[in-house]
Order: sequence, then structure tokens, then C-alpha cells
Amino acid sequence: MNKRVLLIGSVLALALLALLGFGFESLDGTLRHDPNIIDSPLIGKPATSFALADFDGNIVDFADLRGKPIVLNFWASWCQPCIYEHPLLVRAAREYAGRVHFVGVVPREDRQEAVDRFQSQLGSWGPALHDRDGKVSIAYGVYKLPETYFIGSDGIIREKIAGPVGPDSLRVALEELL
Repeated sequence: MNKRVLLIGSVLALALLALLGFGFESLDGTLRHDPNIIDSPLIGKPATSFALADFDGNIVDFADLRGKPIVLNFWASWCQPCIYEHPLLVRAAREYAGRVHFVGVVPREDRQEAVDRFQSQLGSWGPALHDRDGKVSIAYGVYKLPETYFIGSDGIIREKIAGPVGPDSLRVALEELL
């Protein structure tokens, strides 16, 4: 009886170790797969077109932006990671002006003064479009803010970054669009 329990326990322990080991790159505990990265089924597919108003009521039709690459960023004024990435987007919008469209979508935020204050304090890198009912965010599968989509000049989604963009990931994604 004891040998059987020991054998079954050993087999289960080895199976558990094998499962745990599959998720690690090495014995130092470095994860092979980043648990924060969730592949988007939209990569390689045409970007969903939409028309949204900015907080002043000016309509921006996404279809009118085709022909140049687009950085589509979903953000909110209360979002701390959005504050972190905002200066990077401001610099990138200046650097790639005329070659890449930068568009922000602000889901379900009704306080124009908060959006205006955010942009006046941190700078503006493109229109802040008001996704009042969240339908555009849902169409893009946004599940946390910020999220950024990199869309080719042909309208095909090339990459998605969930969470704040970093300087290197932003530069690489932009260069791949051009």
C-alpha cells in the first residue's frame, strides 16, 4: 500500500513539475509567455470603421484616415497607465507627423473638462474621440486601458499592445507600419 501511494504521489508530482516547467523559460523562473499579453483575433484583419465626435462635437470618420498608417489608442483621463504613456505618444505624434495618423478614443467618459485638463497638462497628440456608449471599444475588444492598435495604410490591423506602450515597443511598431 505504501509503495503504491508513493508511486502515485511521485507520478503526480512529476506531472505537476512538468506543467509548471512548461510555462518557464529557465530554472531562474523567467516566464516564457507574458501573462499580460492576450493575442487579438483582429490582427491581420481590416480595422473596424467608425465615425465619432470629439468632445467639441467635430466628427472624425475613420474611413477618411485610410491611406496612411494609424495609431489608434484607447485611453481615459482617470487611467494611470494612460498618464505614463501619454508623453511617449505626444513625442511620437510630433516625430511621425504627416506620415502616421494618431487617434485617441475615450470610452464612456462624459466629463469633457477632465479630458481637456488631461490634454492641456500632458499635451495633445491627436483628436480625443468620445466613445460615449462604448460600441467602438467593444468592436475592438478593448478590455483594459490603455490599448493601442497599429493599423497599416491598407486598413489592416498589424499589432495590438494592451497596457501602456513603452518607448521601444512604440518605435518598433511605428517603423514596421512605414
